[in-house]
Amino acid sequence: MGGESIKSLNPNWALLQQKLKSQGPNPSKPSVSSGRETLNSVLGKRKERSNAEHDSPNLSAITPTNSDCSLTNAIAMDCEMVGVSSEGNKSALGRVSLVNMWGNAIYDEYVRPVERVVDFRTKISGIRPRDLRKAKDFQAVQKKVAELIKGRILVGHALRNDLKALLLSHPKKDIRDTSEYQPFLREGRKRALRDLAAEFLGVKIQNGEHCPIEDARAAMLLYQKNKKEWEKSIKDHLRLKKKQKNRKQKKKQKQGDGADLNNSISVS
Repeated sequence: MGGESIKSLNPNWALLQQKLKSQGPNPSKPSVSSGRETLNSVLGKRKERSNAEHDSPNLSAITPTNSDCSLTNAIAMDCEMVGVSSEGNKSALGRVSLVNMWGNAIYDEYVRPVERVVDFRTKISGIRPRDLRKAKDFQAVQKKVAELIKGRILVGHALRNDLKALLLSHPKKDIRDTSEYQPFLREGRKRALRDLAAEFLGVKIQNGEHCPIEDARAAMLLYQKNKKEWEKSIKDHLRLKKKQKNRKQKKKQKQGDGADLNNSISVS
C-alpha cells in the first residue's frame, strides 16, 4: 500500500485504542490544511455526526485509533436500503458509507431514490423521512462512489447487493467479500456480518437499527485480520485460472494443427 506504515496495518485496533485512552481524555485534533478541506467536501455534513454517534465502548475493537481520513488502497463499503414500489417490497439505496483501512469515514451520504419511498425500514435501516429531505440525488452519489472505489480493493459484506443498488460493477479480482470468504463460511453456508463480528472481533453490531459505518468498519477489520491469507488465496486462484486458460489455448492450438494436417493429407 505504498507509503502506508506497517504499524498502521496492525489489525488490533482495540489495543491501540486503549493505549491512546491512557495518554489522555482528549485526543489531539488534526491540523487544518487544504487536504482536510478537500476531505470535508467528500464527506459532506455527516462526518462529525456519524463518527461521534457510534463510537461507544462496546465497539472499541472497530473504533478508529487515528483521524486519518485519506483514501487508501482498500476501502470498505456498506449500504442501507429503503422500500419503493407500490408495496414497498422493492429495495432502493437510502444511504451509503465508505471507510478507509483505518475505519475512518471517507464518504457518508443519505440518498434520495428515483422512485417514491413507501417503506423507510427504519427498524433496520435507521433511515427516517427527515434524513432524505436534504439527501443527495442518486446519480450524484453513484458518480462519487464510482470515483472513490475505482482501482481500489473493495471490502464489504454481500457486496453484490450494495453494487446492485448503486447500479455499479467492480472487478471481481478487487472484491473482498466477507460473506464469501471460505474460512468465514459454516458448512459451506454464508453467515451474517453480526455473527462474524461477534466470533472473530468480539464486537456486537446491528443491535436494532443498523449503522453502515459500523458495518463497513467491521468488514474492514475482518479483512485486515485475515489479509495475508486472504490475499494469498486470491493470488493462488488467479494463478490457477491462468494455468487453466493456457492449457485450453494449447489444446485448441493442437486441435487446429491436427485439422490442418488432415486437410493437407486429403488434398495431396
